[in-house]
Amino acid sequence: MDIYDLLRQMVQESASDLFIKVGTAPGLRINGKVRLLEGAQTTSDMAQEFYEKLADARVRRMYEADGEVDTAITIDGIGRFRINIFRQQNQTGMVFRHVKSVVPTLEELNLPVNQLKKIASIPRGLVLVTGITGSGKSSTLAAMVEYINSTMRKHVVTIEDPIEFIFEDKRSIIDQREIGIDTRNFVSALKHVVRQNPDIILLGEIRDKETIDAAITAAETGHLVMSTLHTLTAMQTVERIMNFYPPHQQDFVKEQLSLVMEGVISQRLVPKKTGDGRLPAVELMLATPSVREILHEGKTRDLYKAIKEGGYFGCQTFNQALKGMLQQDLITVDDALANANNPDELKLEIRGIQKGTKSAGDFEFKNF
Repeated sequence: MDIYDLLRQMVQESASDLFIKVGTAPGLRINGKVRLLEGAQTTSDMAQEFYEKLADARVRRMYEADGEVDTAITIDGIGRFRINIFRQQNQTGMVFRHVKSVVPTLEELNLPVNQLKKIASIPRGLVLVTGITGSGKSSTLAAMVEYINSTMRKHVVTIEDPIEFIFEDKRSIIDQREIGIDTRNFVSALKHVVRQNPDIILLGEIRDKETIDAAITAAETGHLVMSTLHTLTAMQTVERIMNFYPPHQQDFVKEQLSLVMEGVISQRLVPKKTGDGRLPAVELMLATPSVREILHEGKTRDLYKAIKEGGYFGCQTFNQALKGMLQQDLITVDDALANANNPDELKLEIRGIQKGTKSAGDFEFKNF
């Protein structure tokens, strides 16, 4: 078993991830589901061989010190991969994520193109892309940066751990900095980034209070800051940010968010009805007057209603996105309900009980 052959198979089968675990056959994640490959199980010696082939001296030092490390590599003739190397039961495990060599466009990703182009054109503020691991957050951010790169004369600085998509300068200049190689950490990079005169700052991920502090400060000083967060909805995103801070600081943070928050793009991937891939269902919270007032007052439970009623400004809830996908016959009712935040409400909307909805006769319902 050779790691390069496994990675080649991963690319050929359009798998998003490859899993290496000692005692189990390698696994591929295809369209969101894991499939174990037929053949031999991965042995401890095999895993060690894979590690030694792929890890340079810096990665080895970090892995030996911490028991886990993120890195990325490009393999000629195969592709580029983000890798997490970790210990489990005192054995080396690995998860590979295939990073497409060509940065995808918003259209190719089937995202809400007009709204995301509008968000990418905002001159300053904070924009967050959220979702679970593997929901396409990095691809969405990359597509937004590529739109900026193709249409605007800007200076973009990315701070990533590790660098995933490699950008080729077009109308913009894009400097990409990797944690552990080009800079020590996110906070250190953000501390110095203003001196690099960026228009746009892309942070690979917000992980702690120090990073969100620095991101908000950068947004307040006139930059567009884009990043990701592991949250499921816009409401949960705002609450997660608030929970980074002790109670005595939260009134100040509410004021900051009401001024700098420009958008939250929450997404999850839903299987296509045809069975040949997945499509993003996207909740969009944009900085409408109602949203800004809610953020200022800290009434996060009111955000759902503001998003639902903010269609004029480009907002949409997950249920609204899923309903639209159903009306276009792109997904099944079962998959729509499985991905809805409020399945009962979605059932009502599909049935046409709520004002202005499509008749339920156009859909097949099961078990309810």
